[in-house]
Amino acid sequence: MPVAHFHLLDGRFTVEQRHRLLVEASHCYSEVLDSPLERVRTFIVRYTADDVAVAGAVASESSTAAPYFTAIVLAGRPRAQREELATRFTDLIVDVLGVPRSVVRGRIIEVDPANWFIGGHSAAGVRADEIAARASSRSSI
Repeated sequence: MPVAHFHLLDGRFTVEQRHRLLVEASHCYSEVLDSPLERVRTFIVRYTADDVAVAGAVASESSTAAPYFTAIVLAGRPRAQREELATRFTDLIVDVLGVPRSVVRGRIIEVDPANWFIGGHSAAGVRADEIAARASSRSSI
Protein backbone atom coordinates (compact mmCIF):
# COMPACT_ATOMS: atom_id res chain seq x y z
CA MET A 1 0.00 0.00 0.00
CA PRO A 2 2.76 2.51 0.69
CA VAL A 3 2.73 5.22 -1.97
CA ALA A 4 4.81 8.41 -2.06
CA HIS A 5 4.92 11.32 -4.46
CA PHE A 6 7.84 13.72 -4.67
CA HIS A 7 6.83 17.01 -6.28
CA LEU A 8 9.82 18.62 -7.98
CA LEU A 9 10.61 21.42 -10.37
CA ASP A 10 11.56 20.04 -13.75
CA GLY A 11 15.12 20.67 -14.84
CA ARG A 12 16.45 21.42 -11.35
CA PHE A 13 17.64 17.88 -10.56
CA THR A 14 19.59 15.28 -12.53
CA VAL A 15 18.27 11.91 -13.64
CA GLU A 16 20.72 10.32 -11.20
CA GLN A 17 19.34 12.38 -8.30
CA ARG A 18 15.76 11.50 -9.20
CA HIS A 19 16.54 7.78 -9.54
CA ARG A 20 18.42 7.76 -6.25
CA LEU A 21 15.51 9.53 -4.52
CA LEU A 22 13.01 6.97 -5.87
CA VAL A 23 15.11 3.95 -4.88
CA GLU A 24 16.18 5.18 -1.46
CA ALA A 25 12.68 6.43 -0.62
CA SER A 26 11.26 3.00 -1.52
CA HIS A 27 13.66 1.27 0.87
CA CYS A 28 13.02 3.88 3.56
CA TYR A 29 9.25 3.44 3.26
CA SER A 30 9.61 -0.33 3.48
CA GLU A 31 11.78 -0.09 6.60
CA VAL A 32 9.71 2.48 8.48
CA LEU A 33 6.36 0.81 7.79
CA ASP A 34 7.78 -2.73 8.02
CA SER A 35 6.14 -3.38 4.66
CA PRO A 36 7.39 -5.69 1.91
CA LEU A 37 9.39 -3.69 -0.64
CA GLU A 38 7.32 -5.11 -3.51
CA ARG A 39 4.28 -3.22 -2.16
CA VAL A 40 5.98 0.18 -2.18
CA ARG A 41 5.33 2.67 -5.00
CA THR A 42 7.24 5.95 -5.34
CA PHE A 43 6.66 8.59 -8.00
CA ILE A 44 8.22 11.86 -9.03
CA VAL A 45 5.74 14.47 -10.19
CA ARG A 46 7.45 17.23 -12.14
CA TYR A 47 6.26 20.78 -12.68
CA THR A 48 7.64 23.46 -14.94
CA ALA A 49 9.05 26.46 -13.08
CA ASP A 50 6.29 28.57 -14.68
CA ASP A 51 3.64 26.44 -12.93
CA VAL A 52 4.92 26.83 -9.35
CA ALA A 53 5.04 29.78 -6.97
CA VAL A 54 7.13 29.84 -3.81
CA ALA A 55 6.82 32.68 -1.30
CA GLY A 56 4.69 34.63 -3.75
CA ALA A 57 7.17 34.43 -6.62
CA VAL A 58 6.93 32.25 -9.70
CA ALA A 59 9.73 29.68 -9.52
CA SER A 60 11.02 30.56 -13.00
CA GLU A 61 11.88 33.98 -11.56
CA SER A 62 13.70 32.62 -8.48
CA SER A 63 16.22 29.96 -7.58
CA THR A 64 14.12 28.22 -4.91
CA ALA A 65 13.59 24.52 -5.63
CA ALA A 66 10.87 23.96 -2.97
CA PRO A 67 10.47 20.15 -3.04
CA TYR A 68 7.30 18.74 -1.52
CA PHE A 69 6.33 15.14 -0.71
CA THR A 70 3.12 13.29 0.04
CA ALA A 71 3.15 9.87 1.65
CA ILE A 72 0.03 7.75 1.81
CA VAL A 73 -0.39 5.28 4.67
CA LEU A 74 -3.30 3.22 5.91
CA ALA A 75 -5.06 4.82 8.86
CA GLY A 76 -4.05 3.50 12.24
CA ARG A 77 -0.29 3.78 11.84
CA PRO A 78 1.29 5.08 15.06
CA ARG A 79 2.11 8.80 15.18
CA ALA A 80 5.79 8.04 15.87
CA GLN A 81 5.96 5.94 12.70
CA ARG A 82 4.38 8.70 10.59
CA GLU A 83 6.76 11.28 12.07
CA GLU A 84 9.77 9.04 11.40
CA LEU A 85 8.67 8.63 7.78
CA ALA A 86 8.33 12.41 7.34
CA THR A 87 11.73 13.02 8.95
CA ARG A 88 13.47 10.38 6.86
CA PHE A 89 11.87 11.59 3.61
CA THR A 90 12.99 15.13 4.47
CA ASP A 91 16.51 13.85 5.21
CA LEU A 92 16.55 12.03 1.86
CA ILE A 93 15.45 15.11 -0.08
CA VAL A 94 18.10 17.25 1.64
CA ASP A 95 20.83 14.64 1.10
CA VAL A 96 19.97 13.51 -2.42
CA LEU A 97 18.77 16.78 -3.95
CA GLY A 98 21.08 19.08 -1.99
CA VAL A 99 18.40 21.56 -0.96
CA PRO A 100 18.17 23.39 2.37
CA ARG A 101 16.01 21.59 4.95
CA SER A 102 14.01 24.79 5.48
CA VAL A 103 12.49 24.64 1.95
CA VAL A 104 11.24 21.03 2.17
CA ARG A 105 7.55 20.48 2.86
CA GLY A 106 5.68 17.24 3.26
CA ARG A 107 2.43 15.62 4.25
CA ILE A 108 1.36 12.19 5.46
CA ILE A 109 -2.09 11.23 4.22
CA GLU A 110 -3.96 8.57 6.18
CA VAL A 111 -6.43 6.49 4.18
CA ASP A 112 -9.12 4.30 5.67
CA PRO A 113 -8.36 0.68 4.64
CA ALA A 114 -11.92 0.42 3.32
CA ASN A 115 -11.07 3.19 0.83
CA TRP A 116 -7.77 1.77 -0.47
CA PHE A 117 -7.77 -1.00 -3.05
CA ILE A 118 -5.23 -3.66 -3.93
CA GLY A 119 -5.98 -5.64 -7.07
CA GLY A 120 -9.59 -4.47 -6.91
CA HIS A 121 -10.09 -5.54 -3.28
CA SER A 122 -10.24 -3.25 -0.26
CA ALA A 123 -7.13 -3.20 1.90
CA ALA A 124 -9.40 -3.97 4.86
CA GLY A 125 -10.39 -7.26 3.24
CA VAL A 126 -6.87 -8.07 2.07
CA ARG A 127 -5.55 -7.40 5.59
CA ALA A 128 -8.19 -9.64 7.14
CA ASP A 129 -7.30 -12.44 4.70
CA GLU A 130 -3.56 -12.07 5.43
CA ILE A 131 -4.13 -12.14 9.20
CA ALA A 132 -6.33 -15.24 8.88
CA ALA A 133 -3.72 -16.97 6.69
CA ARG A 134 -0.95 -16.23 9.21
CA ALA A 135 -3.10 -17.53 12.08
CA SER A 136 -3.91 -20.66 10.11
CA SER A 137 -0.25 -21.36 9.29
CA ARG A 138 0.71 -20.92 12.96
CA SER A 139 -1.98 -23.33 14.14
CA SER A 140 -0.88 -25.99 11.65
CA ILE A 141 2.71 -25.98 12.96
